[in-house]
Amino acid sequence: MPAATFDTPIGICRLSWEDYVLTGFGLPGDGSDGTSETAVPRWVDEIMRRVQSHLAGHHQDFTDLPFAFDRVADFPKQVYQCTLLIKPGTTWSYGDIARELGYPISTSRAVGSALGANPWPLLVPCHRVVAADGKMTGFSGPGGVETKLRLLAIEGAQLFDV
Repeated sequence: MPAATFDTPIGICRLSWEDYVLTGFGLPGDGSDGTSETAVPRWVDEIMRRVQSHLAGHHQDFTDLPFAFDRVADFPKQVYQCTLLIKPGTTWSYGDIARELGYPISTSRAVGSALGANPWPLLVPCHRVVAADGKMTGFSGPGGVETKLRLLAIEGAQLFDV
């Protein structure tokens, strides 16, 4: 599967694709070394530019990207598609996603598990999902909660009452 790494304001990220769909995205620290031997198609290069712009503070909407949703089970796919609705600078709870999907609040743990396996962190903005009480819970991406907080800060999220 082709993949390419690229520099961003927060470090080296990675995109992988097959044919005309995105199969994965990696944040800095996921083991990518910054080298890429793959020729990058124009559509992937455009996504790289959008990610660089987003991480420089110019918010991007990634809902139009060609995610390989056919490679994930139905429930995670529903969760990822719902998570795409969360705009930069805002947060939802795991329970909010469960309710939006028509599931009981008790499904929030399953929502968390699905987001923990998100193959497209940042692009499918799992970092915008927090605990019901607003606490920062685990983030499966490299750097954990620290990375989650950094991404939310870039997007201008109000995280604390002043």
